[in-house]
Amino acid sequence: MGNTVNDRELILEILLAVTRDGEYSHIALRNVLENYQYLDKSERAFITRVTEGTLERMIELDYIINQFSKTKVNKMKPVIRTIIRSAVYQLKYMDSVPDSAVCNEAVKLAGKRGFSGLKGFVNGVLRNISRNLDNVKYPDKSDTVKWLSVMYSMPEWIITEWLKNYDCEMVEKMLQAFLAERPTTIRCNLSQISRDELAEELKKEGVKVRLCDAVDSALFISGYDYLGALESFRAGHFQVQDISSMEVAEWADPKEDEYIIDVCAAPGGKSLHLADKLTGKGHVEARDLTPYKVDLIRDNIARIGIDNIEAVCQDATVYDEASEKKADILIADLPCSGLGVLGKKTDLKYKMNPDTQEELVHLQREILSVVHRYVKSGGKLLYSTCTIHRAENQENAAWFAEQYPEFELVRERQFLPGVDDSDGFYIAEFVRK
Repeated sequence: MGNTVNDRELILEILLAVTRDGEYSHIALRNVLENYQYLDKSERAFITRVTEGTLERMIELDYIINQFSKTKVNKMKPVIRTIIRSAVYQLKYMDSVPDSAVCNEAVKLAGKRGFSGLKGFVNGVLRNISRNLDNVKYPDKSDTVKWLSVMYSMPEWIITEWLKNYDCEMVEKMLQAFLAERPTTIRCNLSQISRDELAEELKKEGVKVRLCDAVDSALFISGYDYLGALESFRAGHFQVQDISSMEVAEWADPKEDEYIIDVCAAPGGKSLHLADKLTGKGHVEARDLTPYKVDLIRDNIARIGIDNIEAVCQDATVYDEASEKKADILIADLPCSGLGVLGKKTDLKYKMNPDTQEELVHLQREILSVVHRYVKSGGKLLYSTCTIHRAENQENAAWFAEQYPEFELVRERQFLPGVDDSDGFYIAEFVRK
């Protein structure tokens, strides 16, 4: 690395923002990469890899550290704990970085951050771990929950919940998928460019491209440095969006001149997809709760350049009389625990807990009890979440069907990571009789 100390300082700042200050990892990482665009591609890749890897593997890293440190992880000062965690990740998962360099740079960083008195502690712990990585004693596989939790760095309560609905083999398959390296999934804006034309455009920009069979506007891309540096992205030729998320618009199958309301739309991927499928006809009203979220939608609308869509600030829990039976299609992609997208938002598994998850179940019901009134007779309501929690998915769909018998559940599907080529995602389609 040409500038290793600075790289590691940036990594430390990102990890502290997430683990100490409560920032979301994808936002903290994006902000740093945008502020340091002058860094070369290898440095940016190093920062991304160590940051995401440390967060992905944090439970395992802490388990290892606690075997070789007299001071347990939860008793360490946040800066020291974070330096050691990221160093252990490099020792275990990054052969390209020499162990001696990892240890030395961690010690230097501790001193630079005002902890000179703890440089010997950092050095001793890391040297001990580096010599004994092959001797780590992992939980016995017979203790299924503990073993899966440590091996795949997933909180035990989540493992326990999933094992109620899926066998151990399926749960492990999902956990493996969350940790696997995956390409970025994008949706071609077909009103501007064909998928084949976009693929060629991306290849000319040095991007690796693979076709996706599931949705005719989807591509998998990799090997790029920064999306904002791609002319095809700036020109609005594509939107980053997972396959499962694209399926919402595919299921909705909008017809010419239909009116669509998306009640929790930010950053606008599904709304833009629907507007694209309307080919300039009809209208999409993309709503969200705060001006910040609505601005995200407006930014994407401006970049994409579609004019049959508008962004509106509207609280989905508050009834809007003007929308009564106005929508041919209503999209209710509601706030959820996000446990289906842990491969992209690695820190969500540490932020979520059973109580918050239960609160979200009730929030979803509160929103559905309001927004269903906006659907015309014969219209569709698409309910979706990016989780694999049954209470937020199948159980809430069943509750809605029972509470509002004027809506018929036409079909539903739970997408599973490691099974489907997508995030964990749920969709239920209802039709108003």
